Amino acid sequence: MNDTITKIGNKATFTIYNHQIFHPKMIIREAKKEDAPSIATFQLAMALETEDLQLDKPTVDLGVAKVFDDPSKGTYYLAEKKGQVIASLLTTFEWSDWRNGTVLWIQSVYVVPEERGNGVYKKMYQHIQQLVEQNDQLKGIRLYVDQTNTRAQQVYQKLGMTAEHYQLFEWLKE
Repeated sequence: MNDTITKIGNKATFTIYNHQIFHPKMIIREAKKEDAPSIATFQLAMALETEDLQLDKPTVDLGVAKVFDDPSKGTYYLAEKKGQVIASLLTTFEWSDWRNGTVLWIQSVYVVPEERGNGVYKKMYQHIQQLVEQNDQLKGIRLYVDQTNTRAQQVYQKLGMTAEHYQLFEWLKE
């Protein structure tokens, strides 16, 4: 495996490195601004598929673009195969005073249907896990999953993640 690491700057109180994992069939890399249309398309598809929600495309386009305009909001990562983007995920940052460090949250995971079950998410997760392991200021990874999405829960457990005792509550402005 060929790994390359280059420093790309400071995001949310810690240094992030642009670390690409080269796999014979797949590349995992940090997304660039020109990847925003693909990411937005994935988000629209995911919302429809997982929650039967038809999101407003202009709002999603702006939301994805904001991550590139303000790196403190998060970082997108992509999986590419033969030059085609086949998956994306977003990491966001949570400060943990208990750990005196940052926990990465994985959000907005999408793998194109024809690549599901081929280990794409596993490679992406391993990439994020490697970033955490190499940076003393990063303390772990969290994510949330719909209670009915048992397939995803099984994947997360196989990767060594554990279900926790927390419940998620939210209030969203209309």
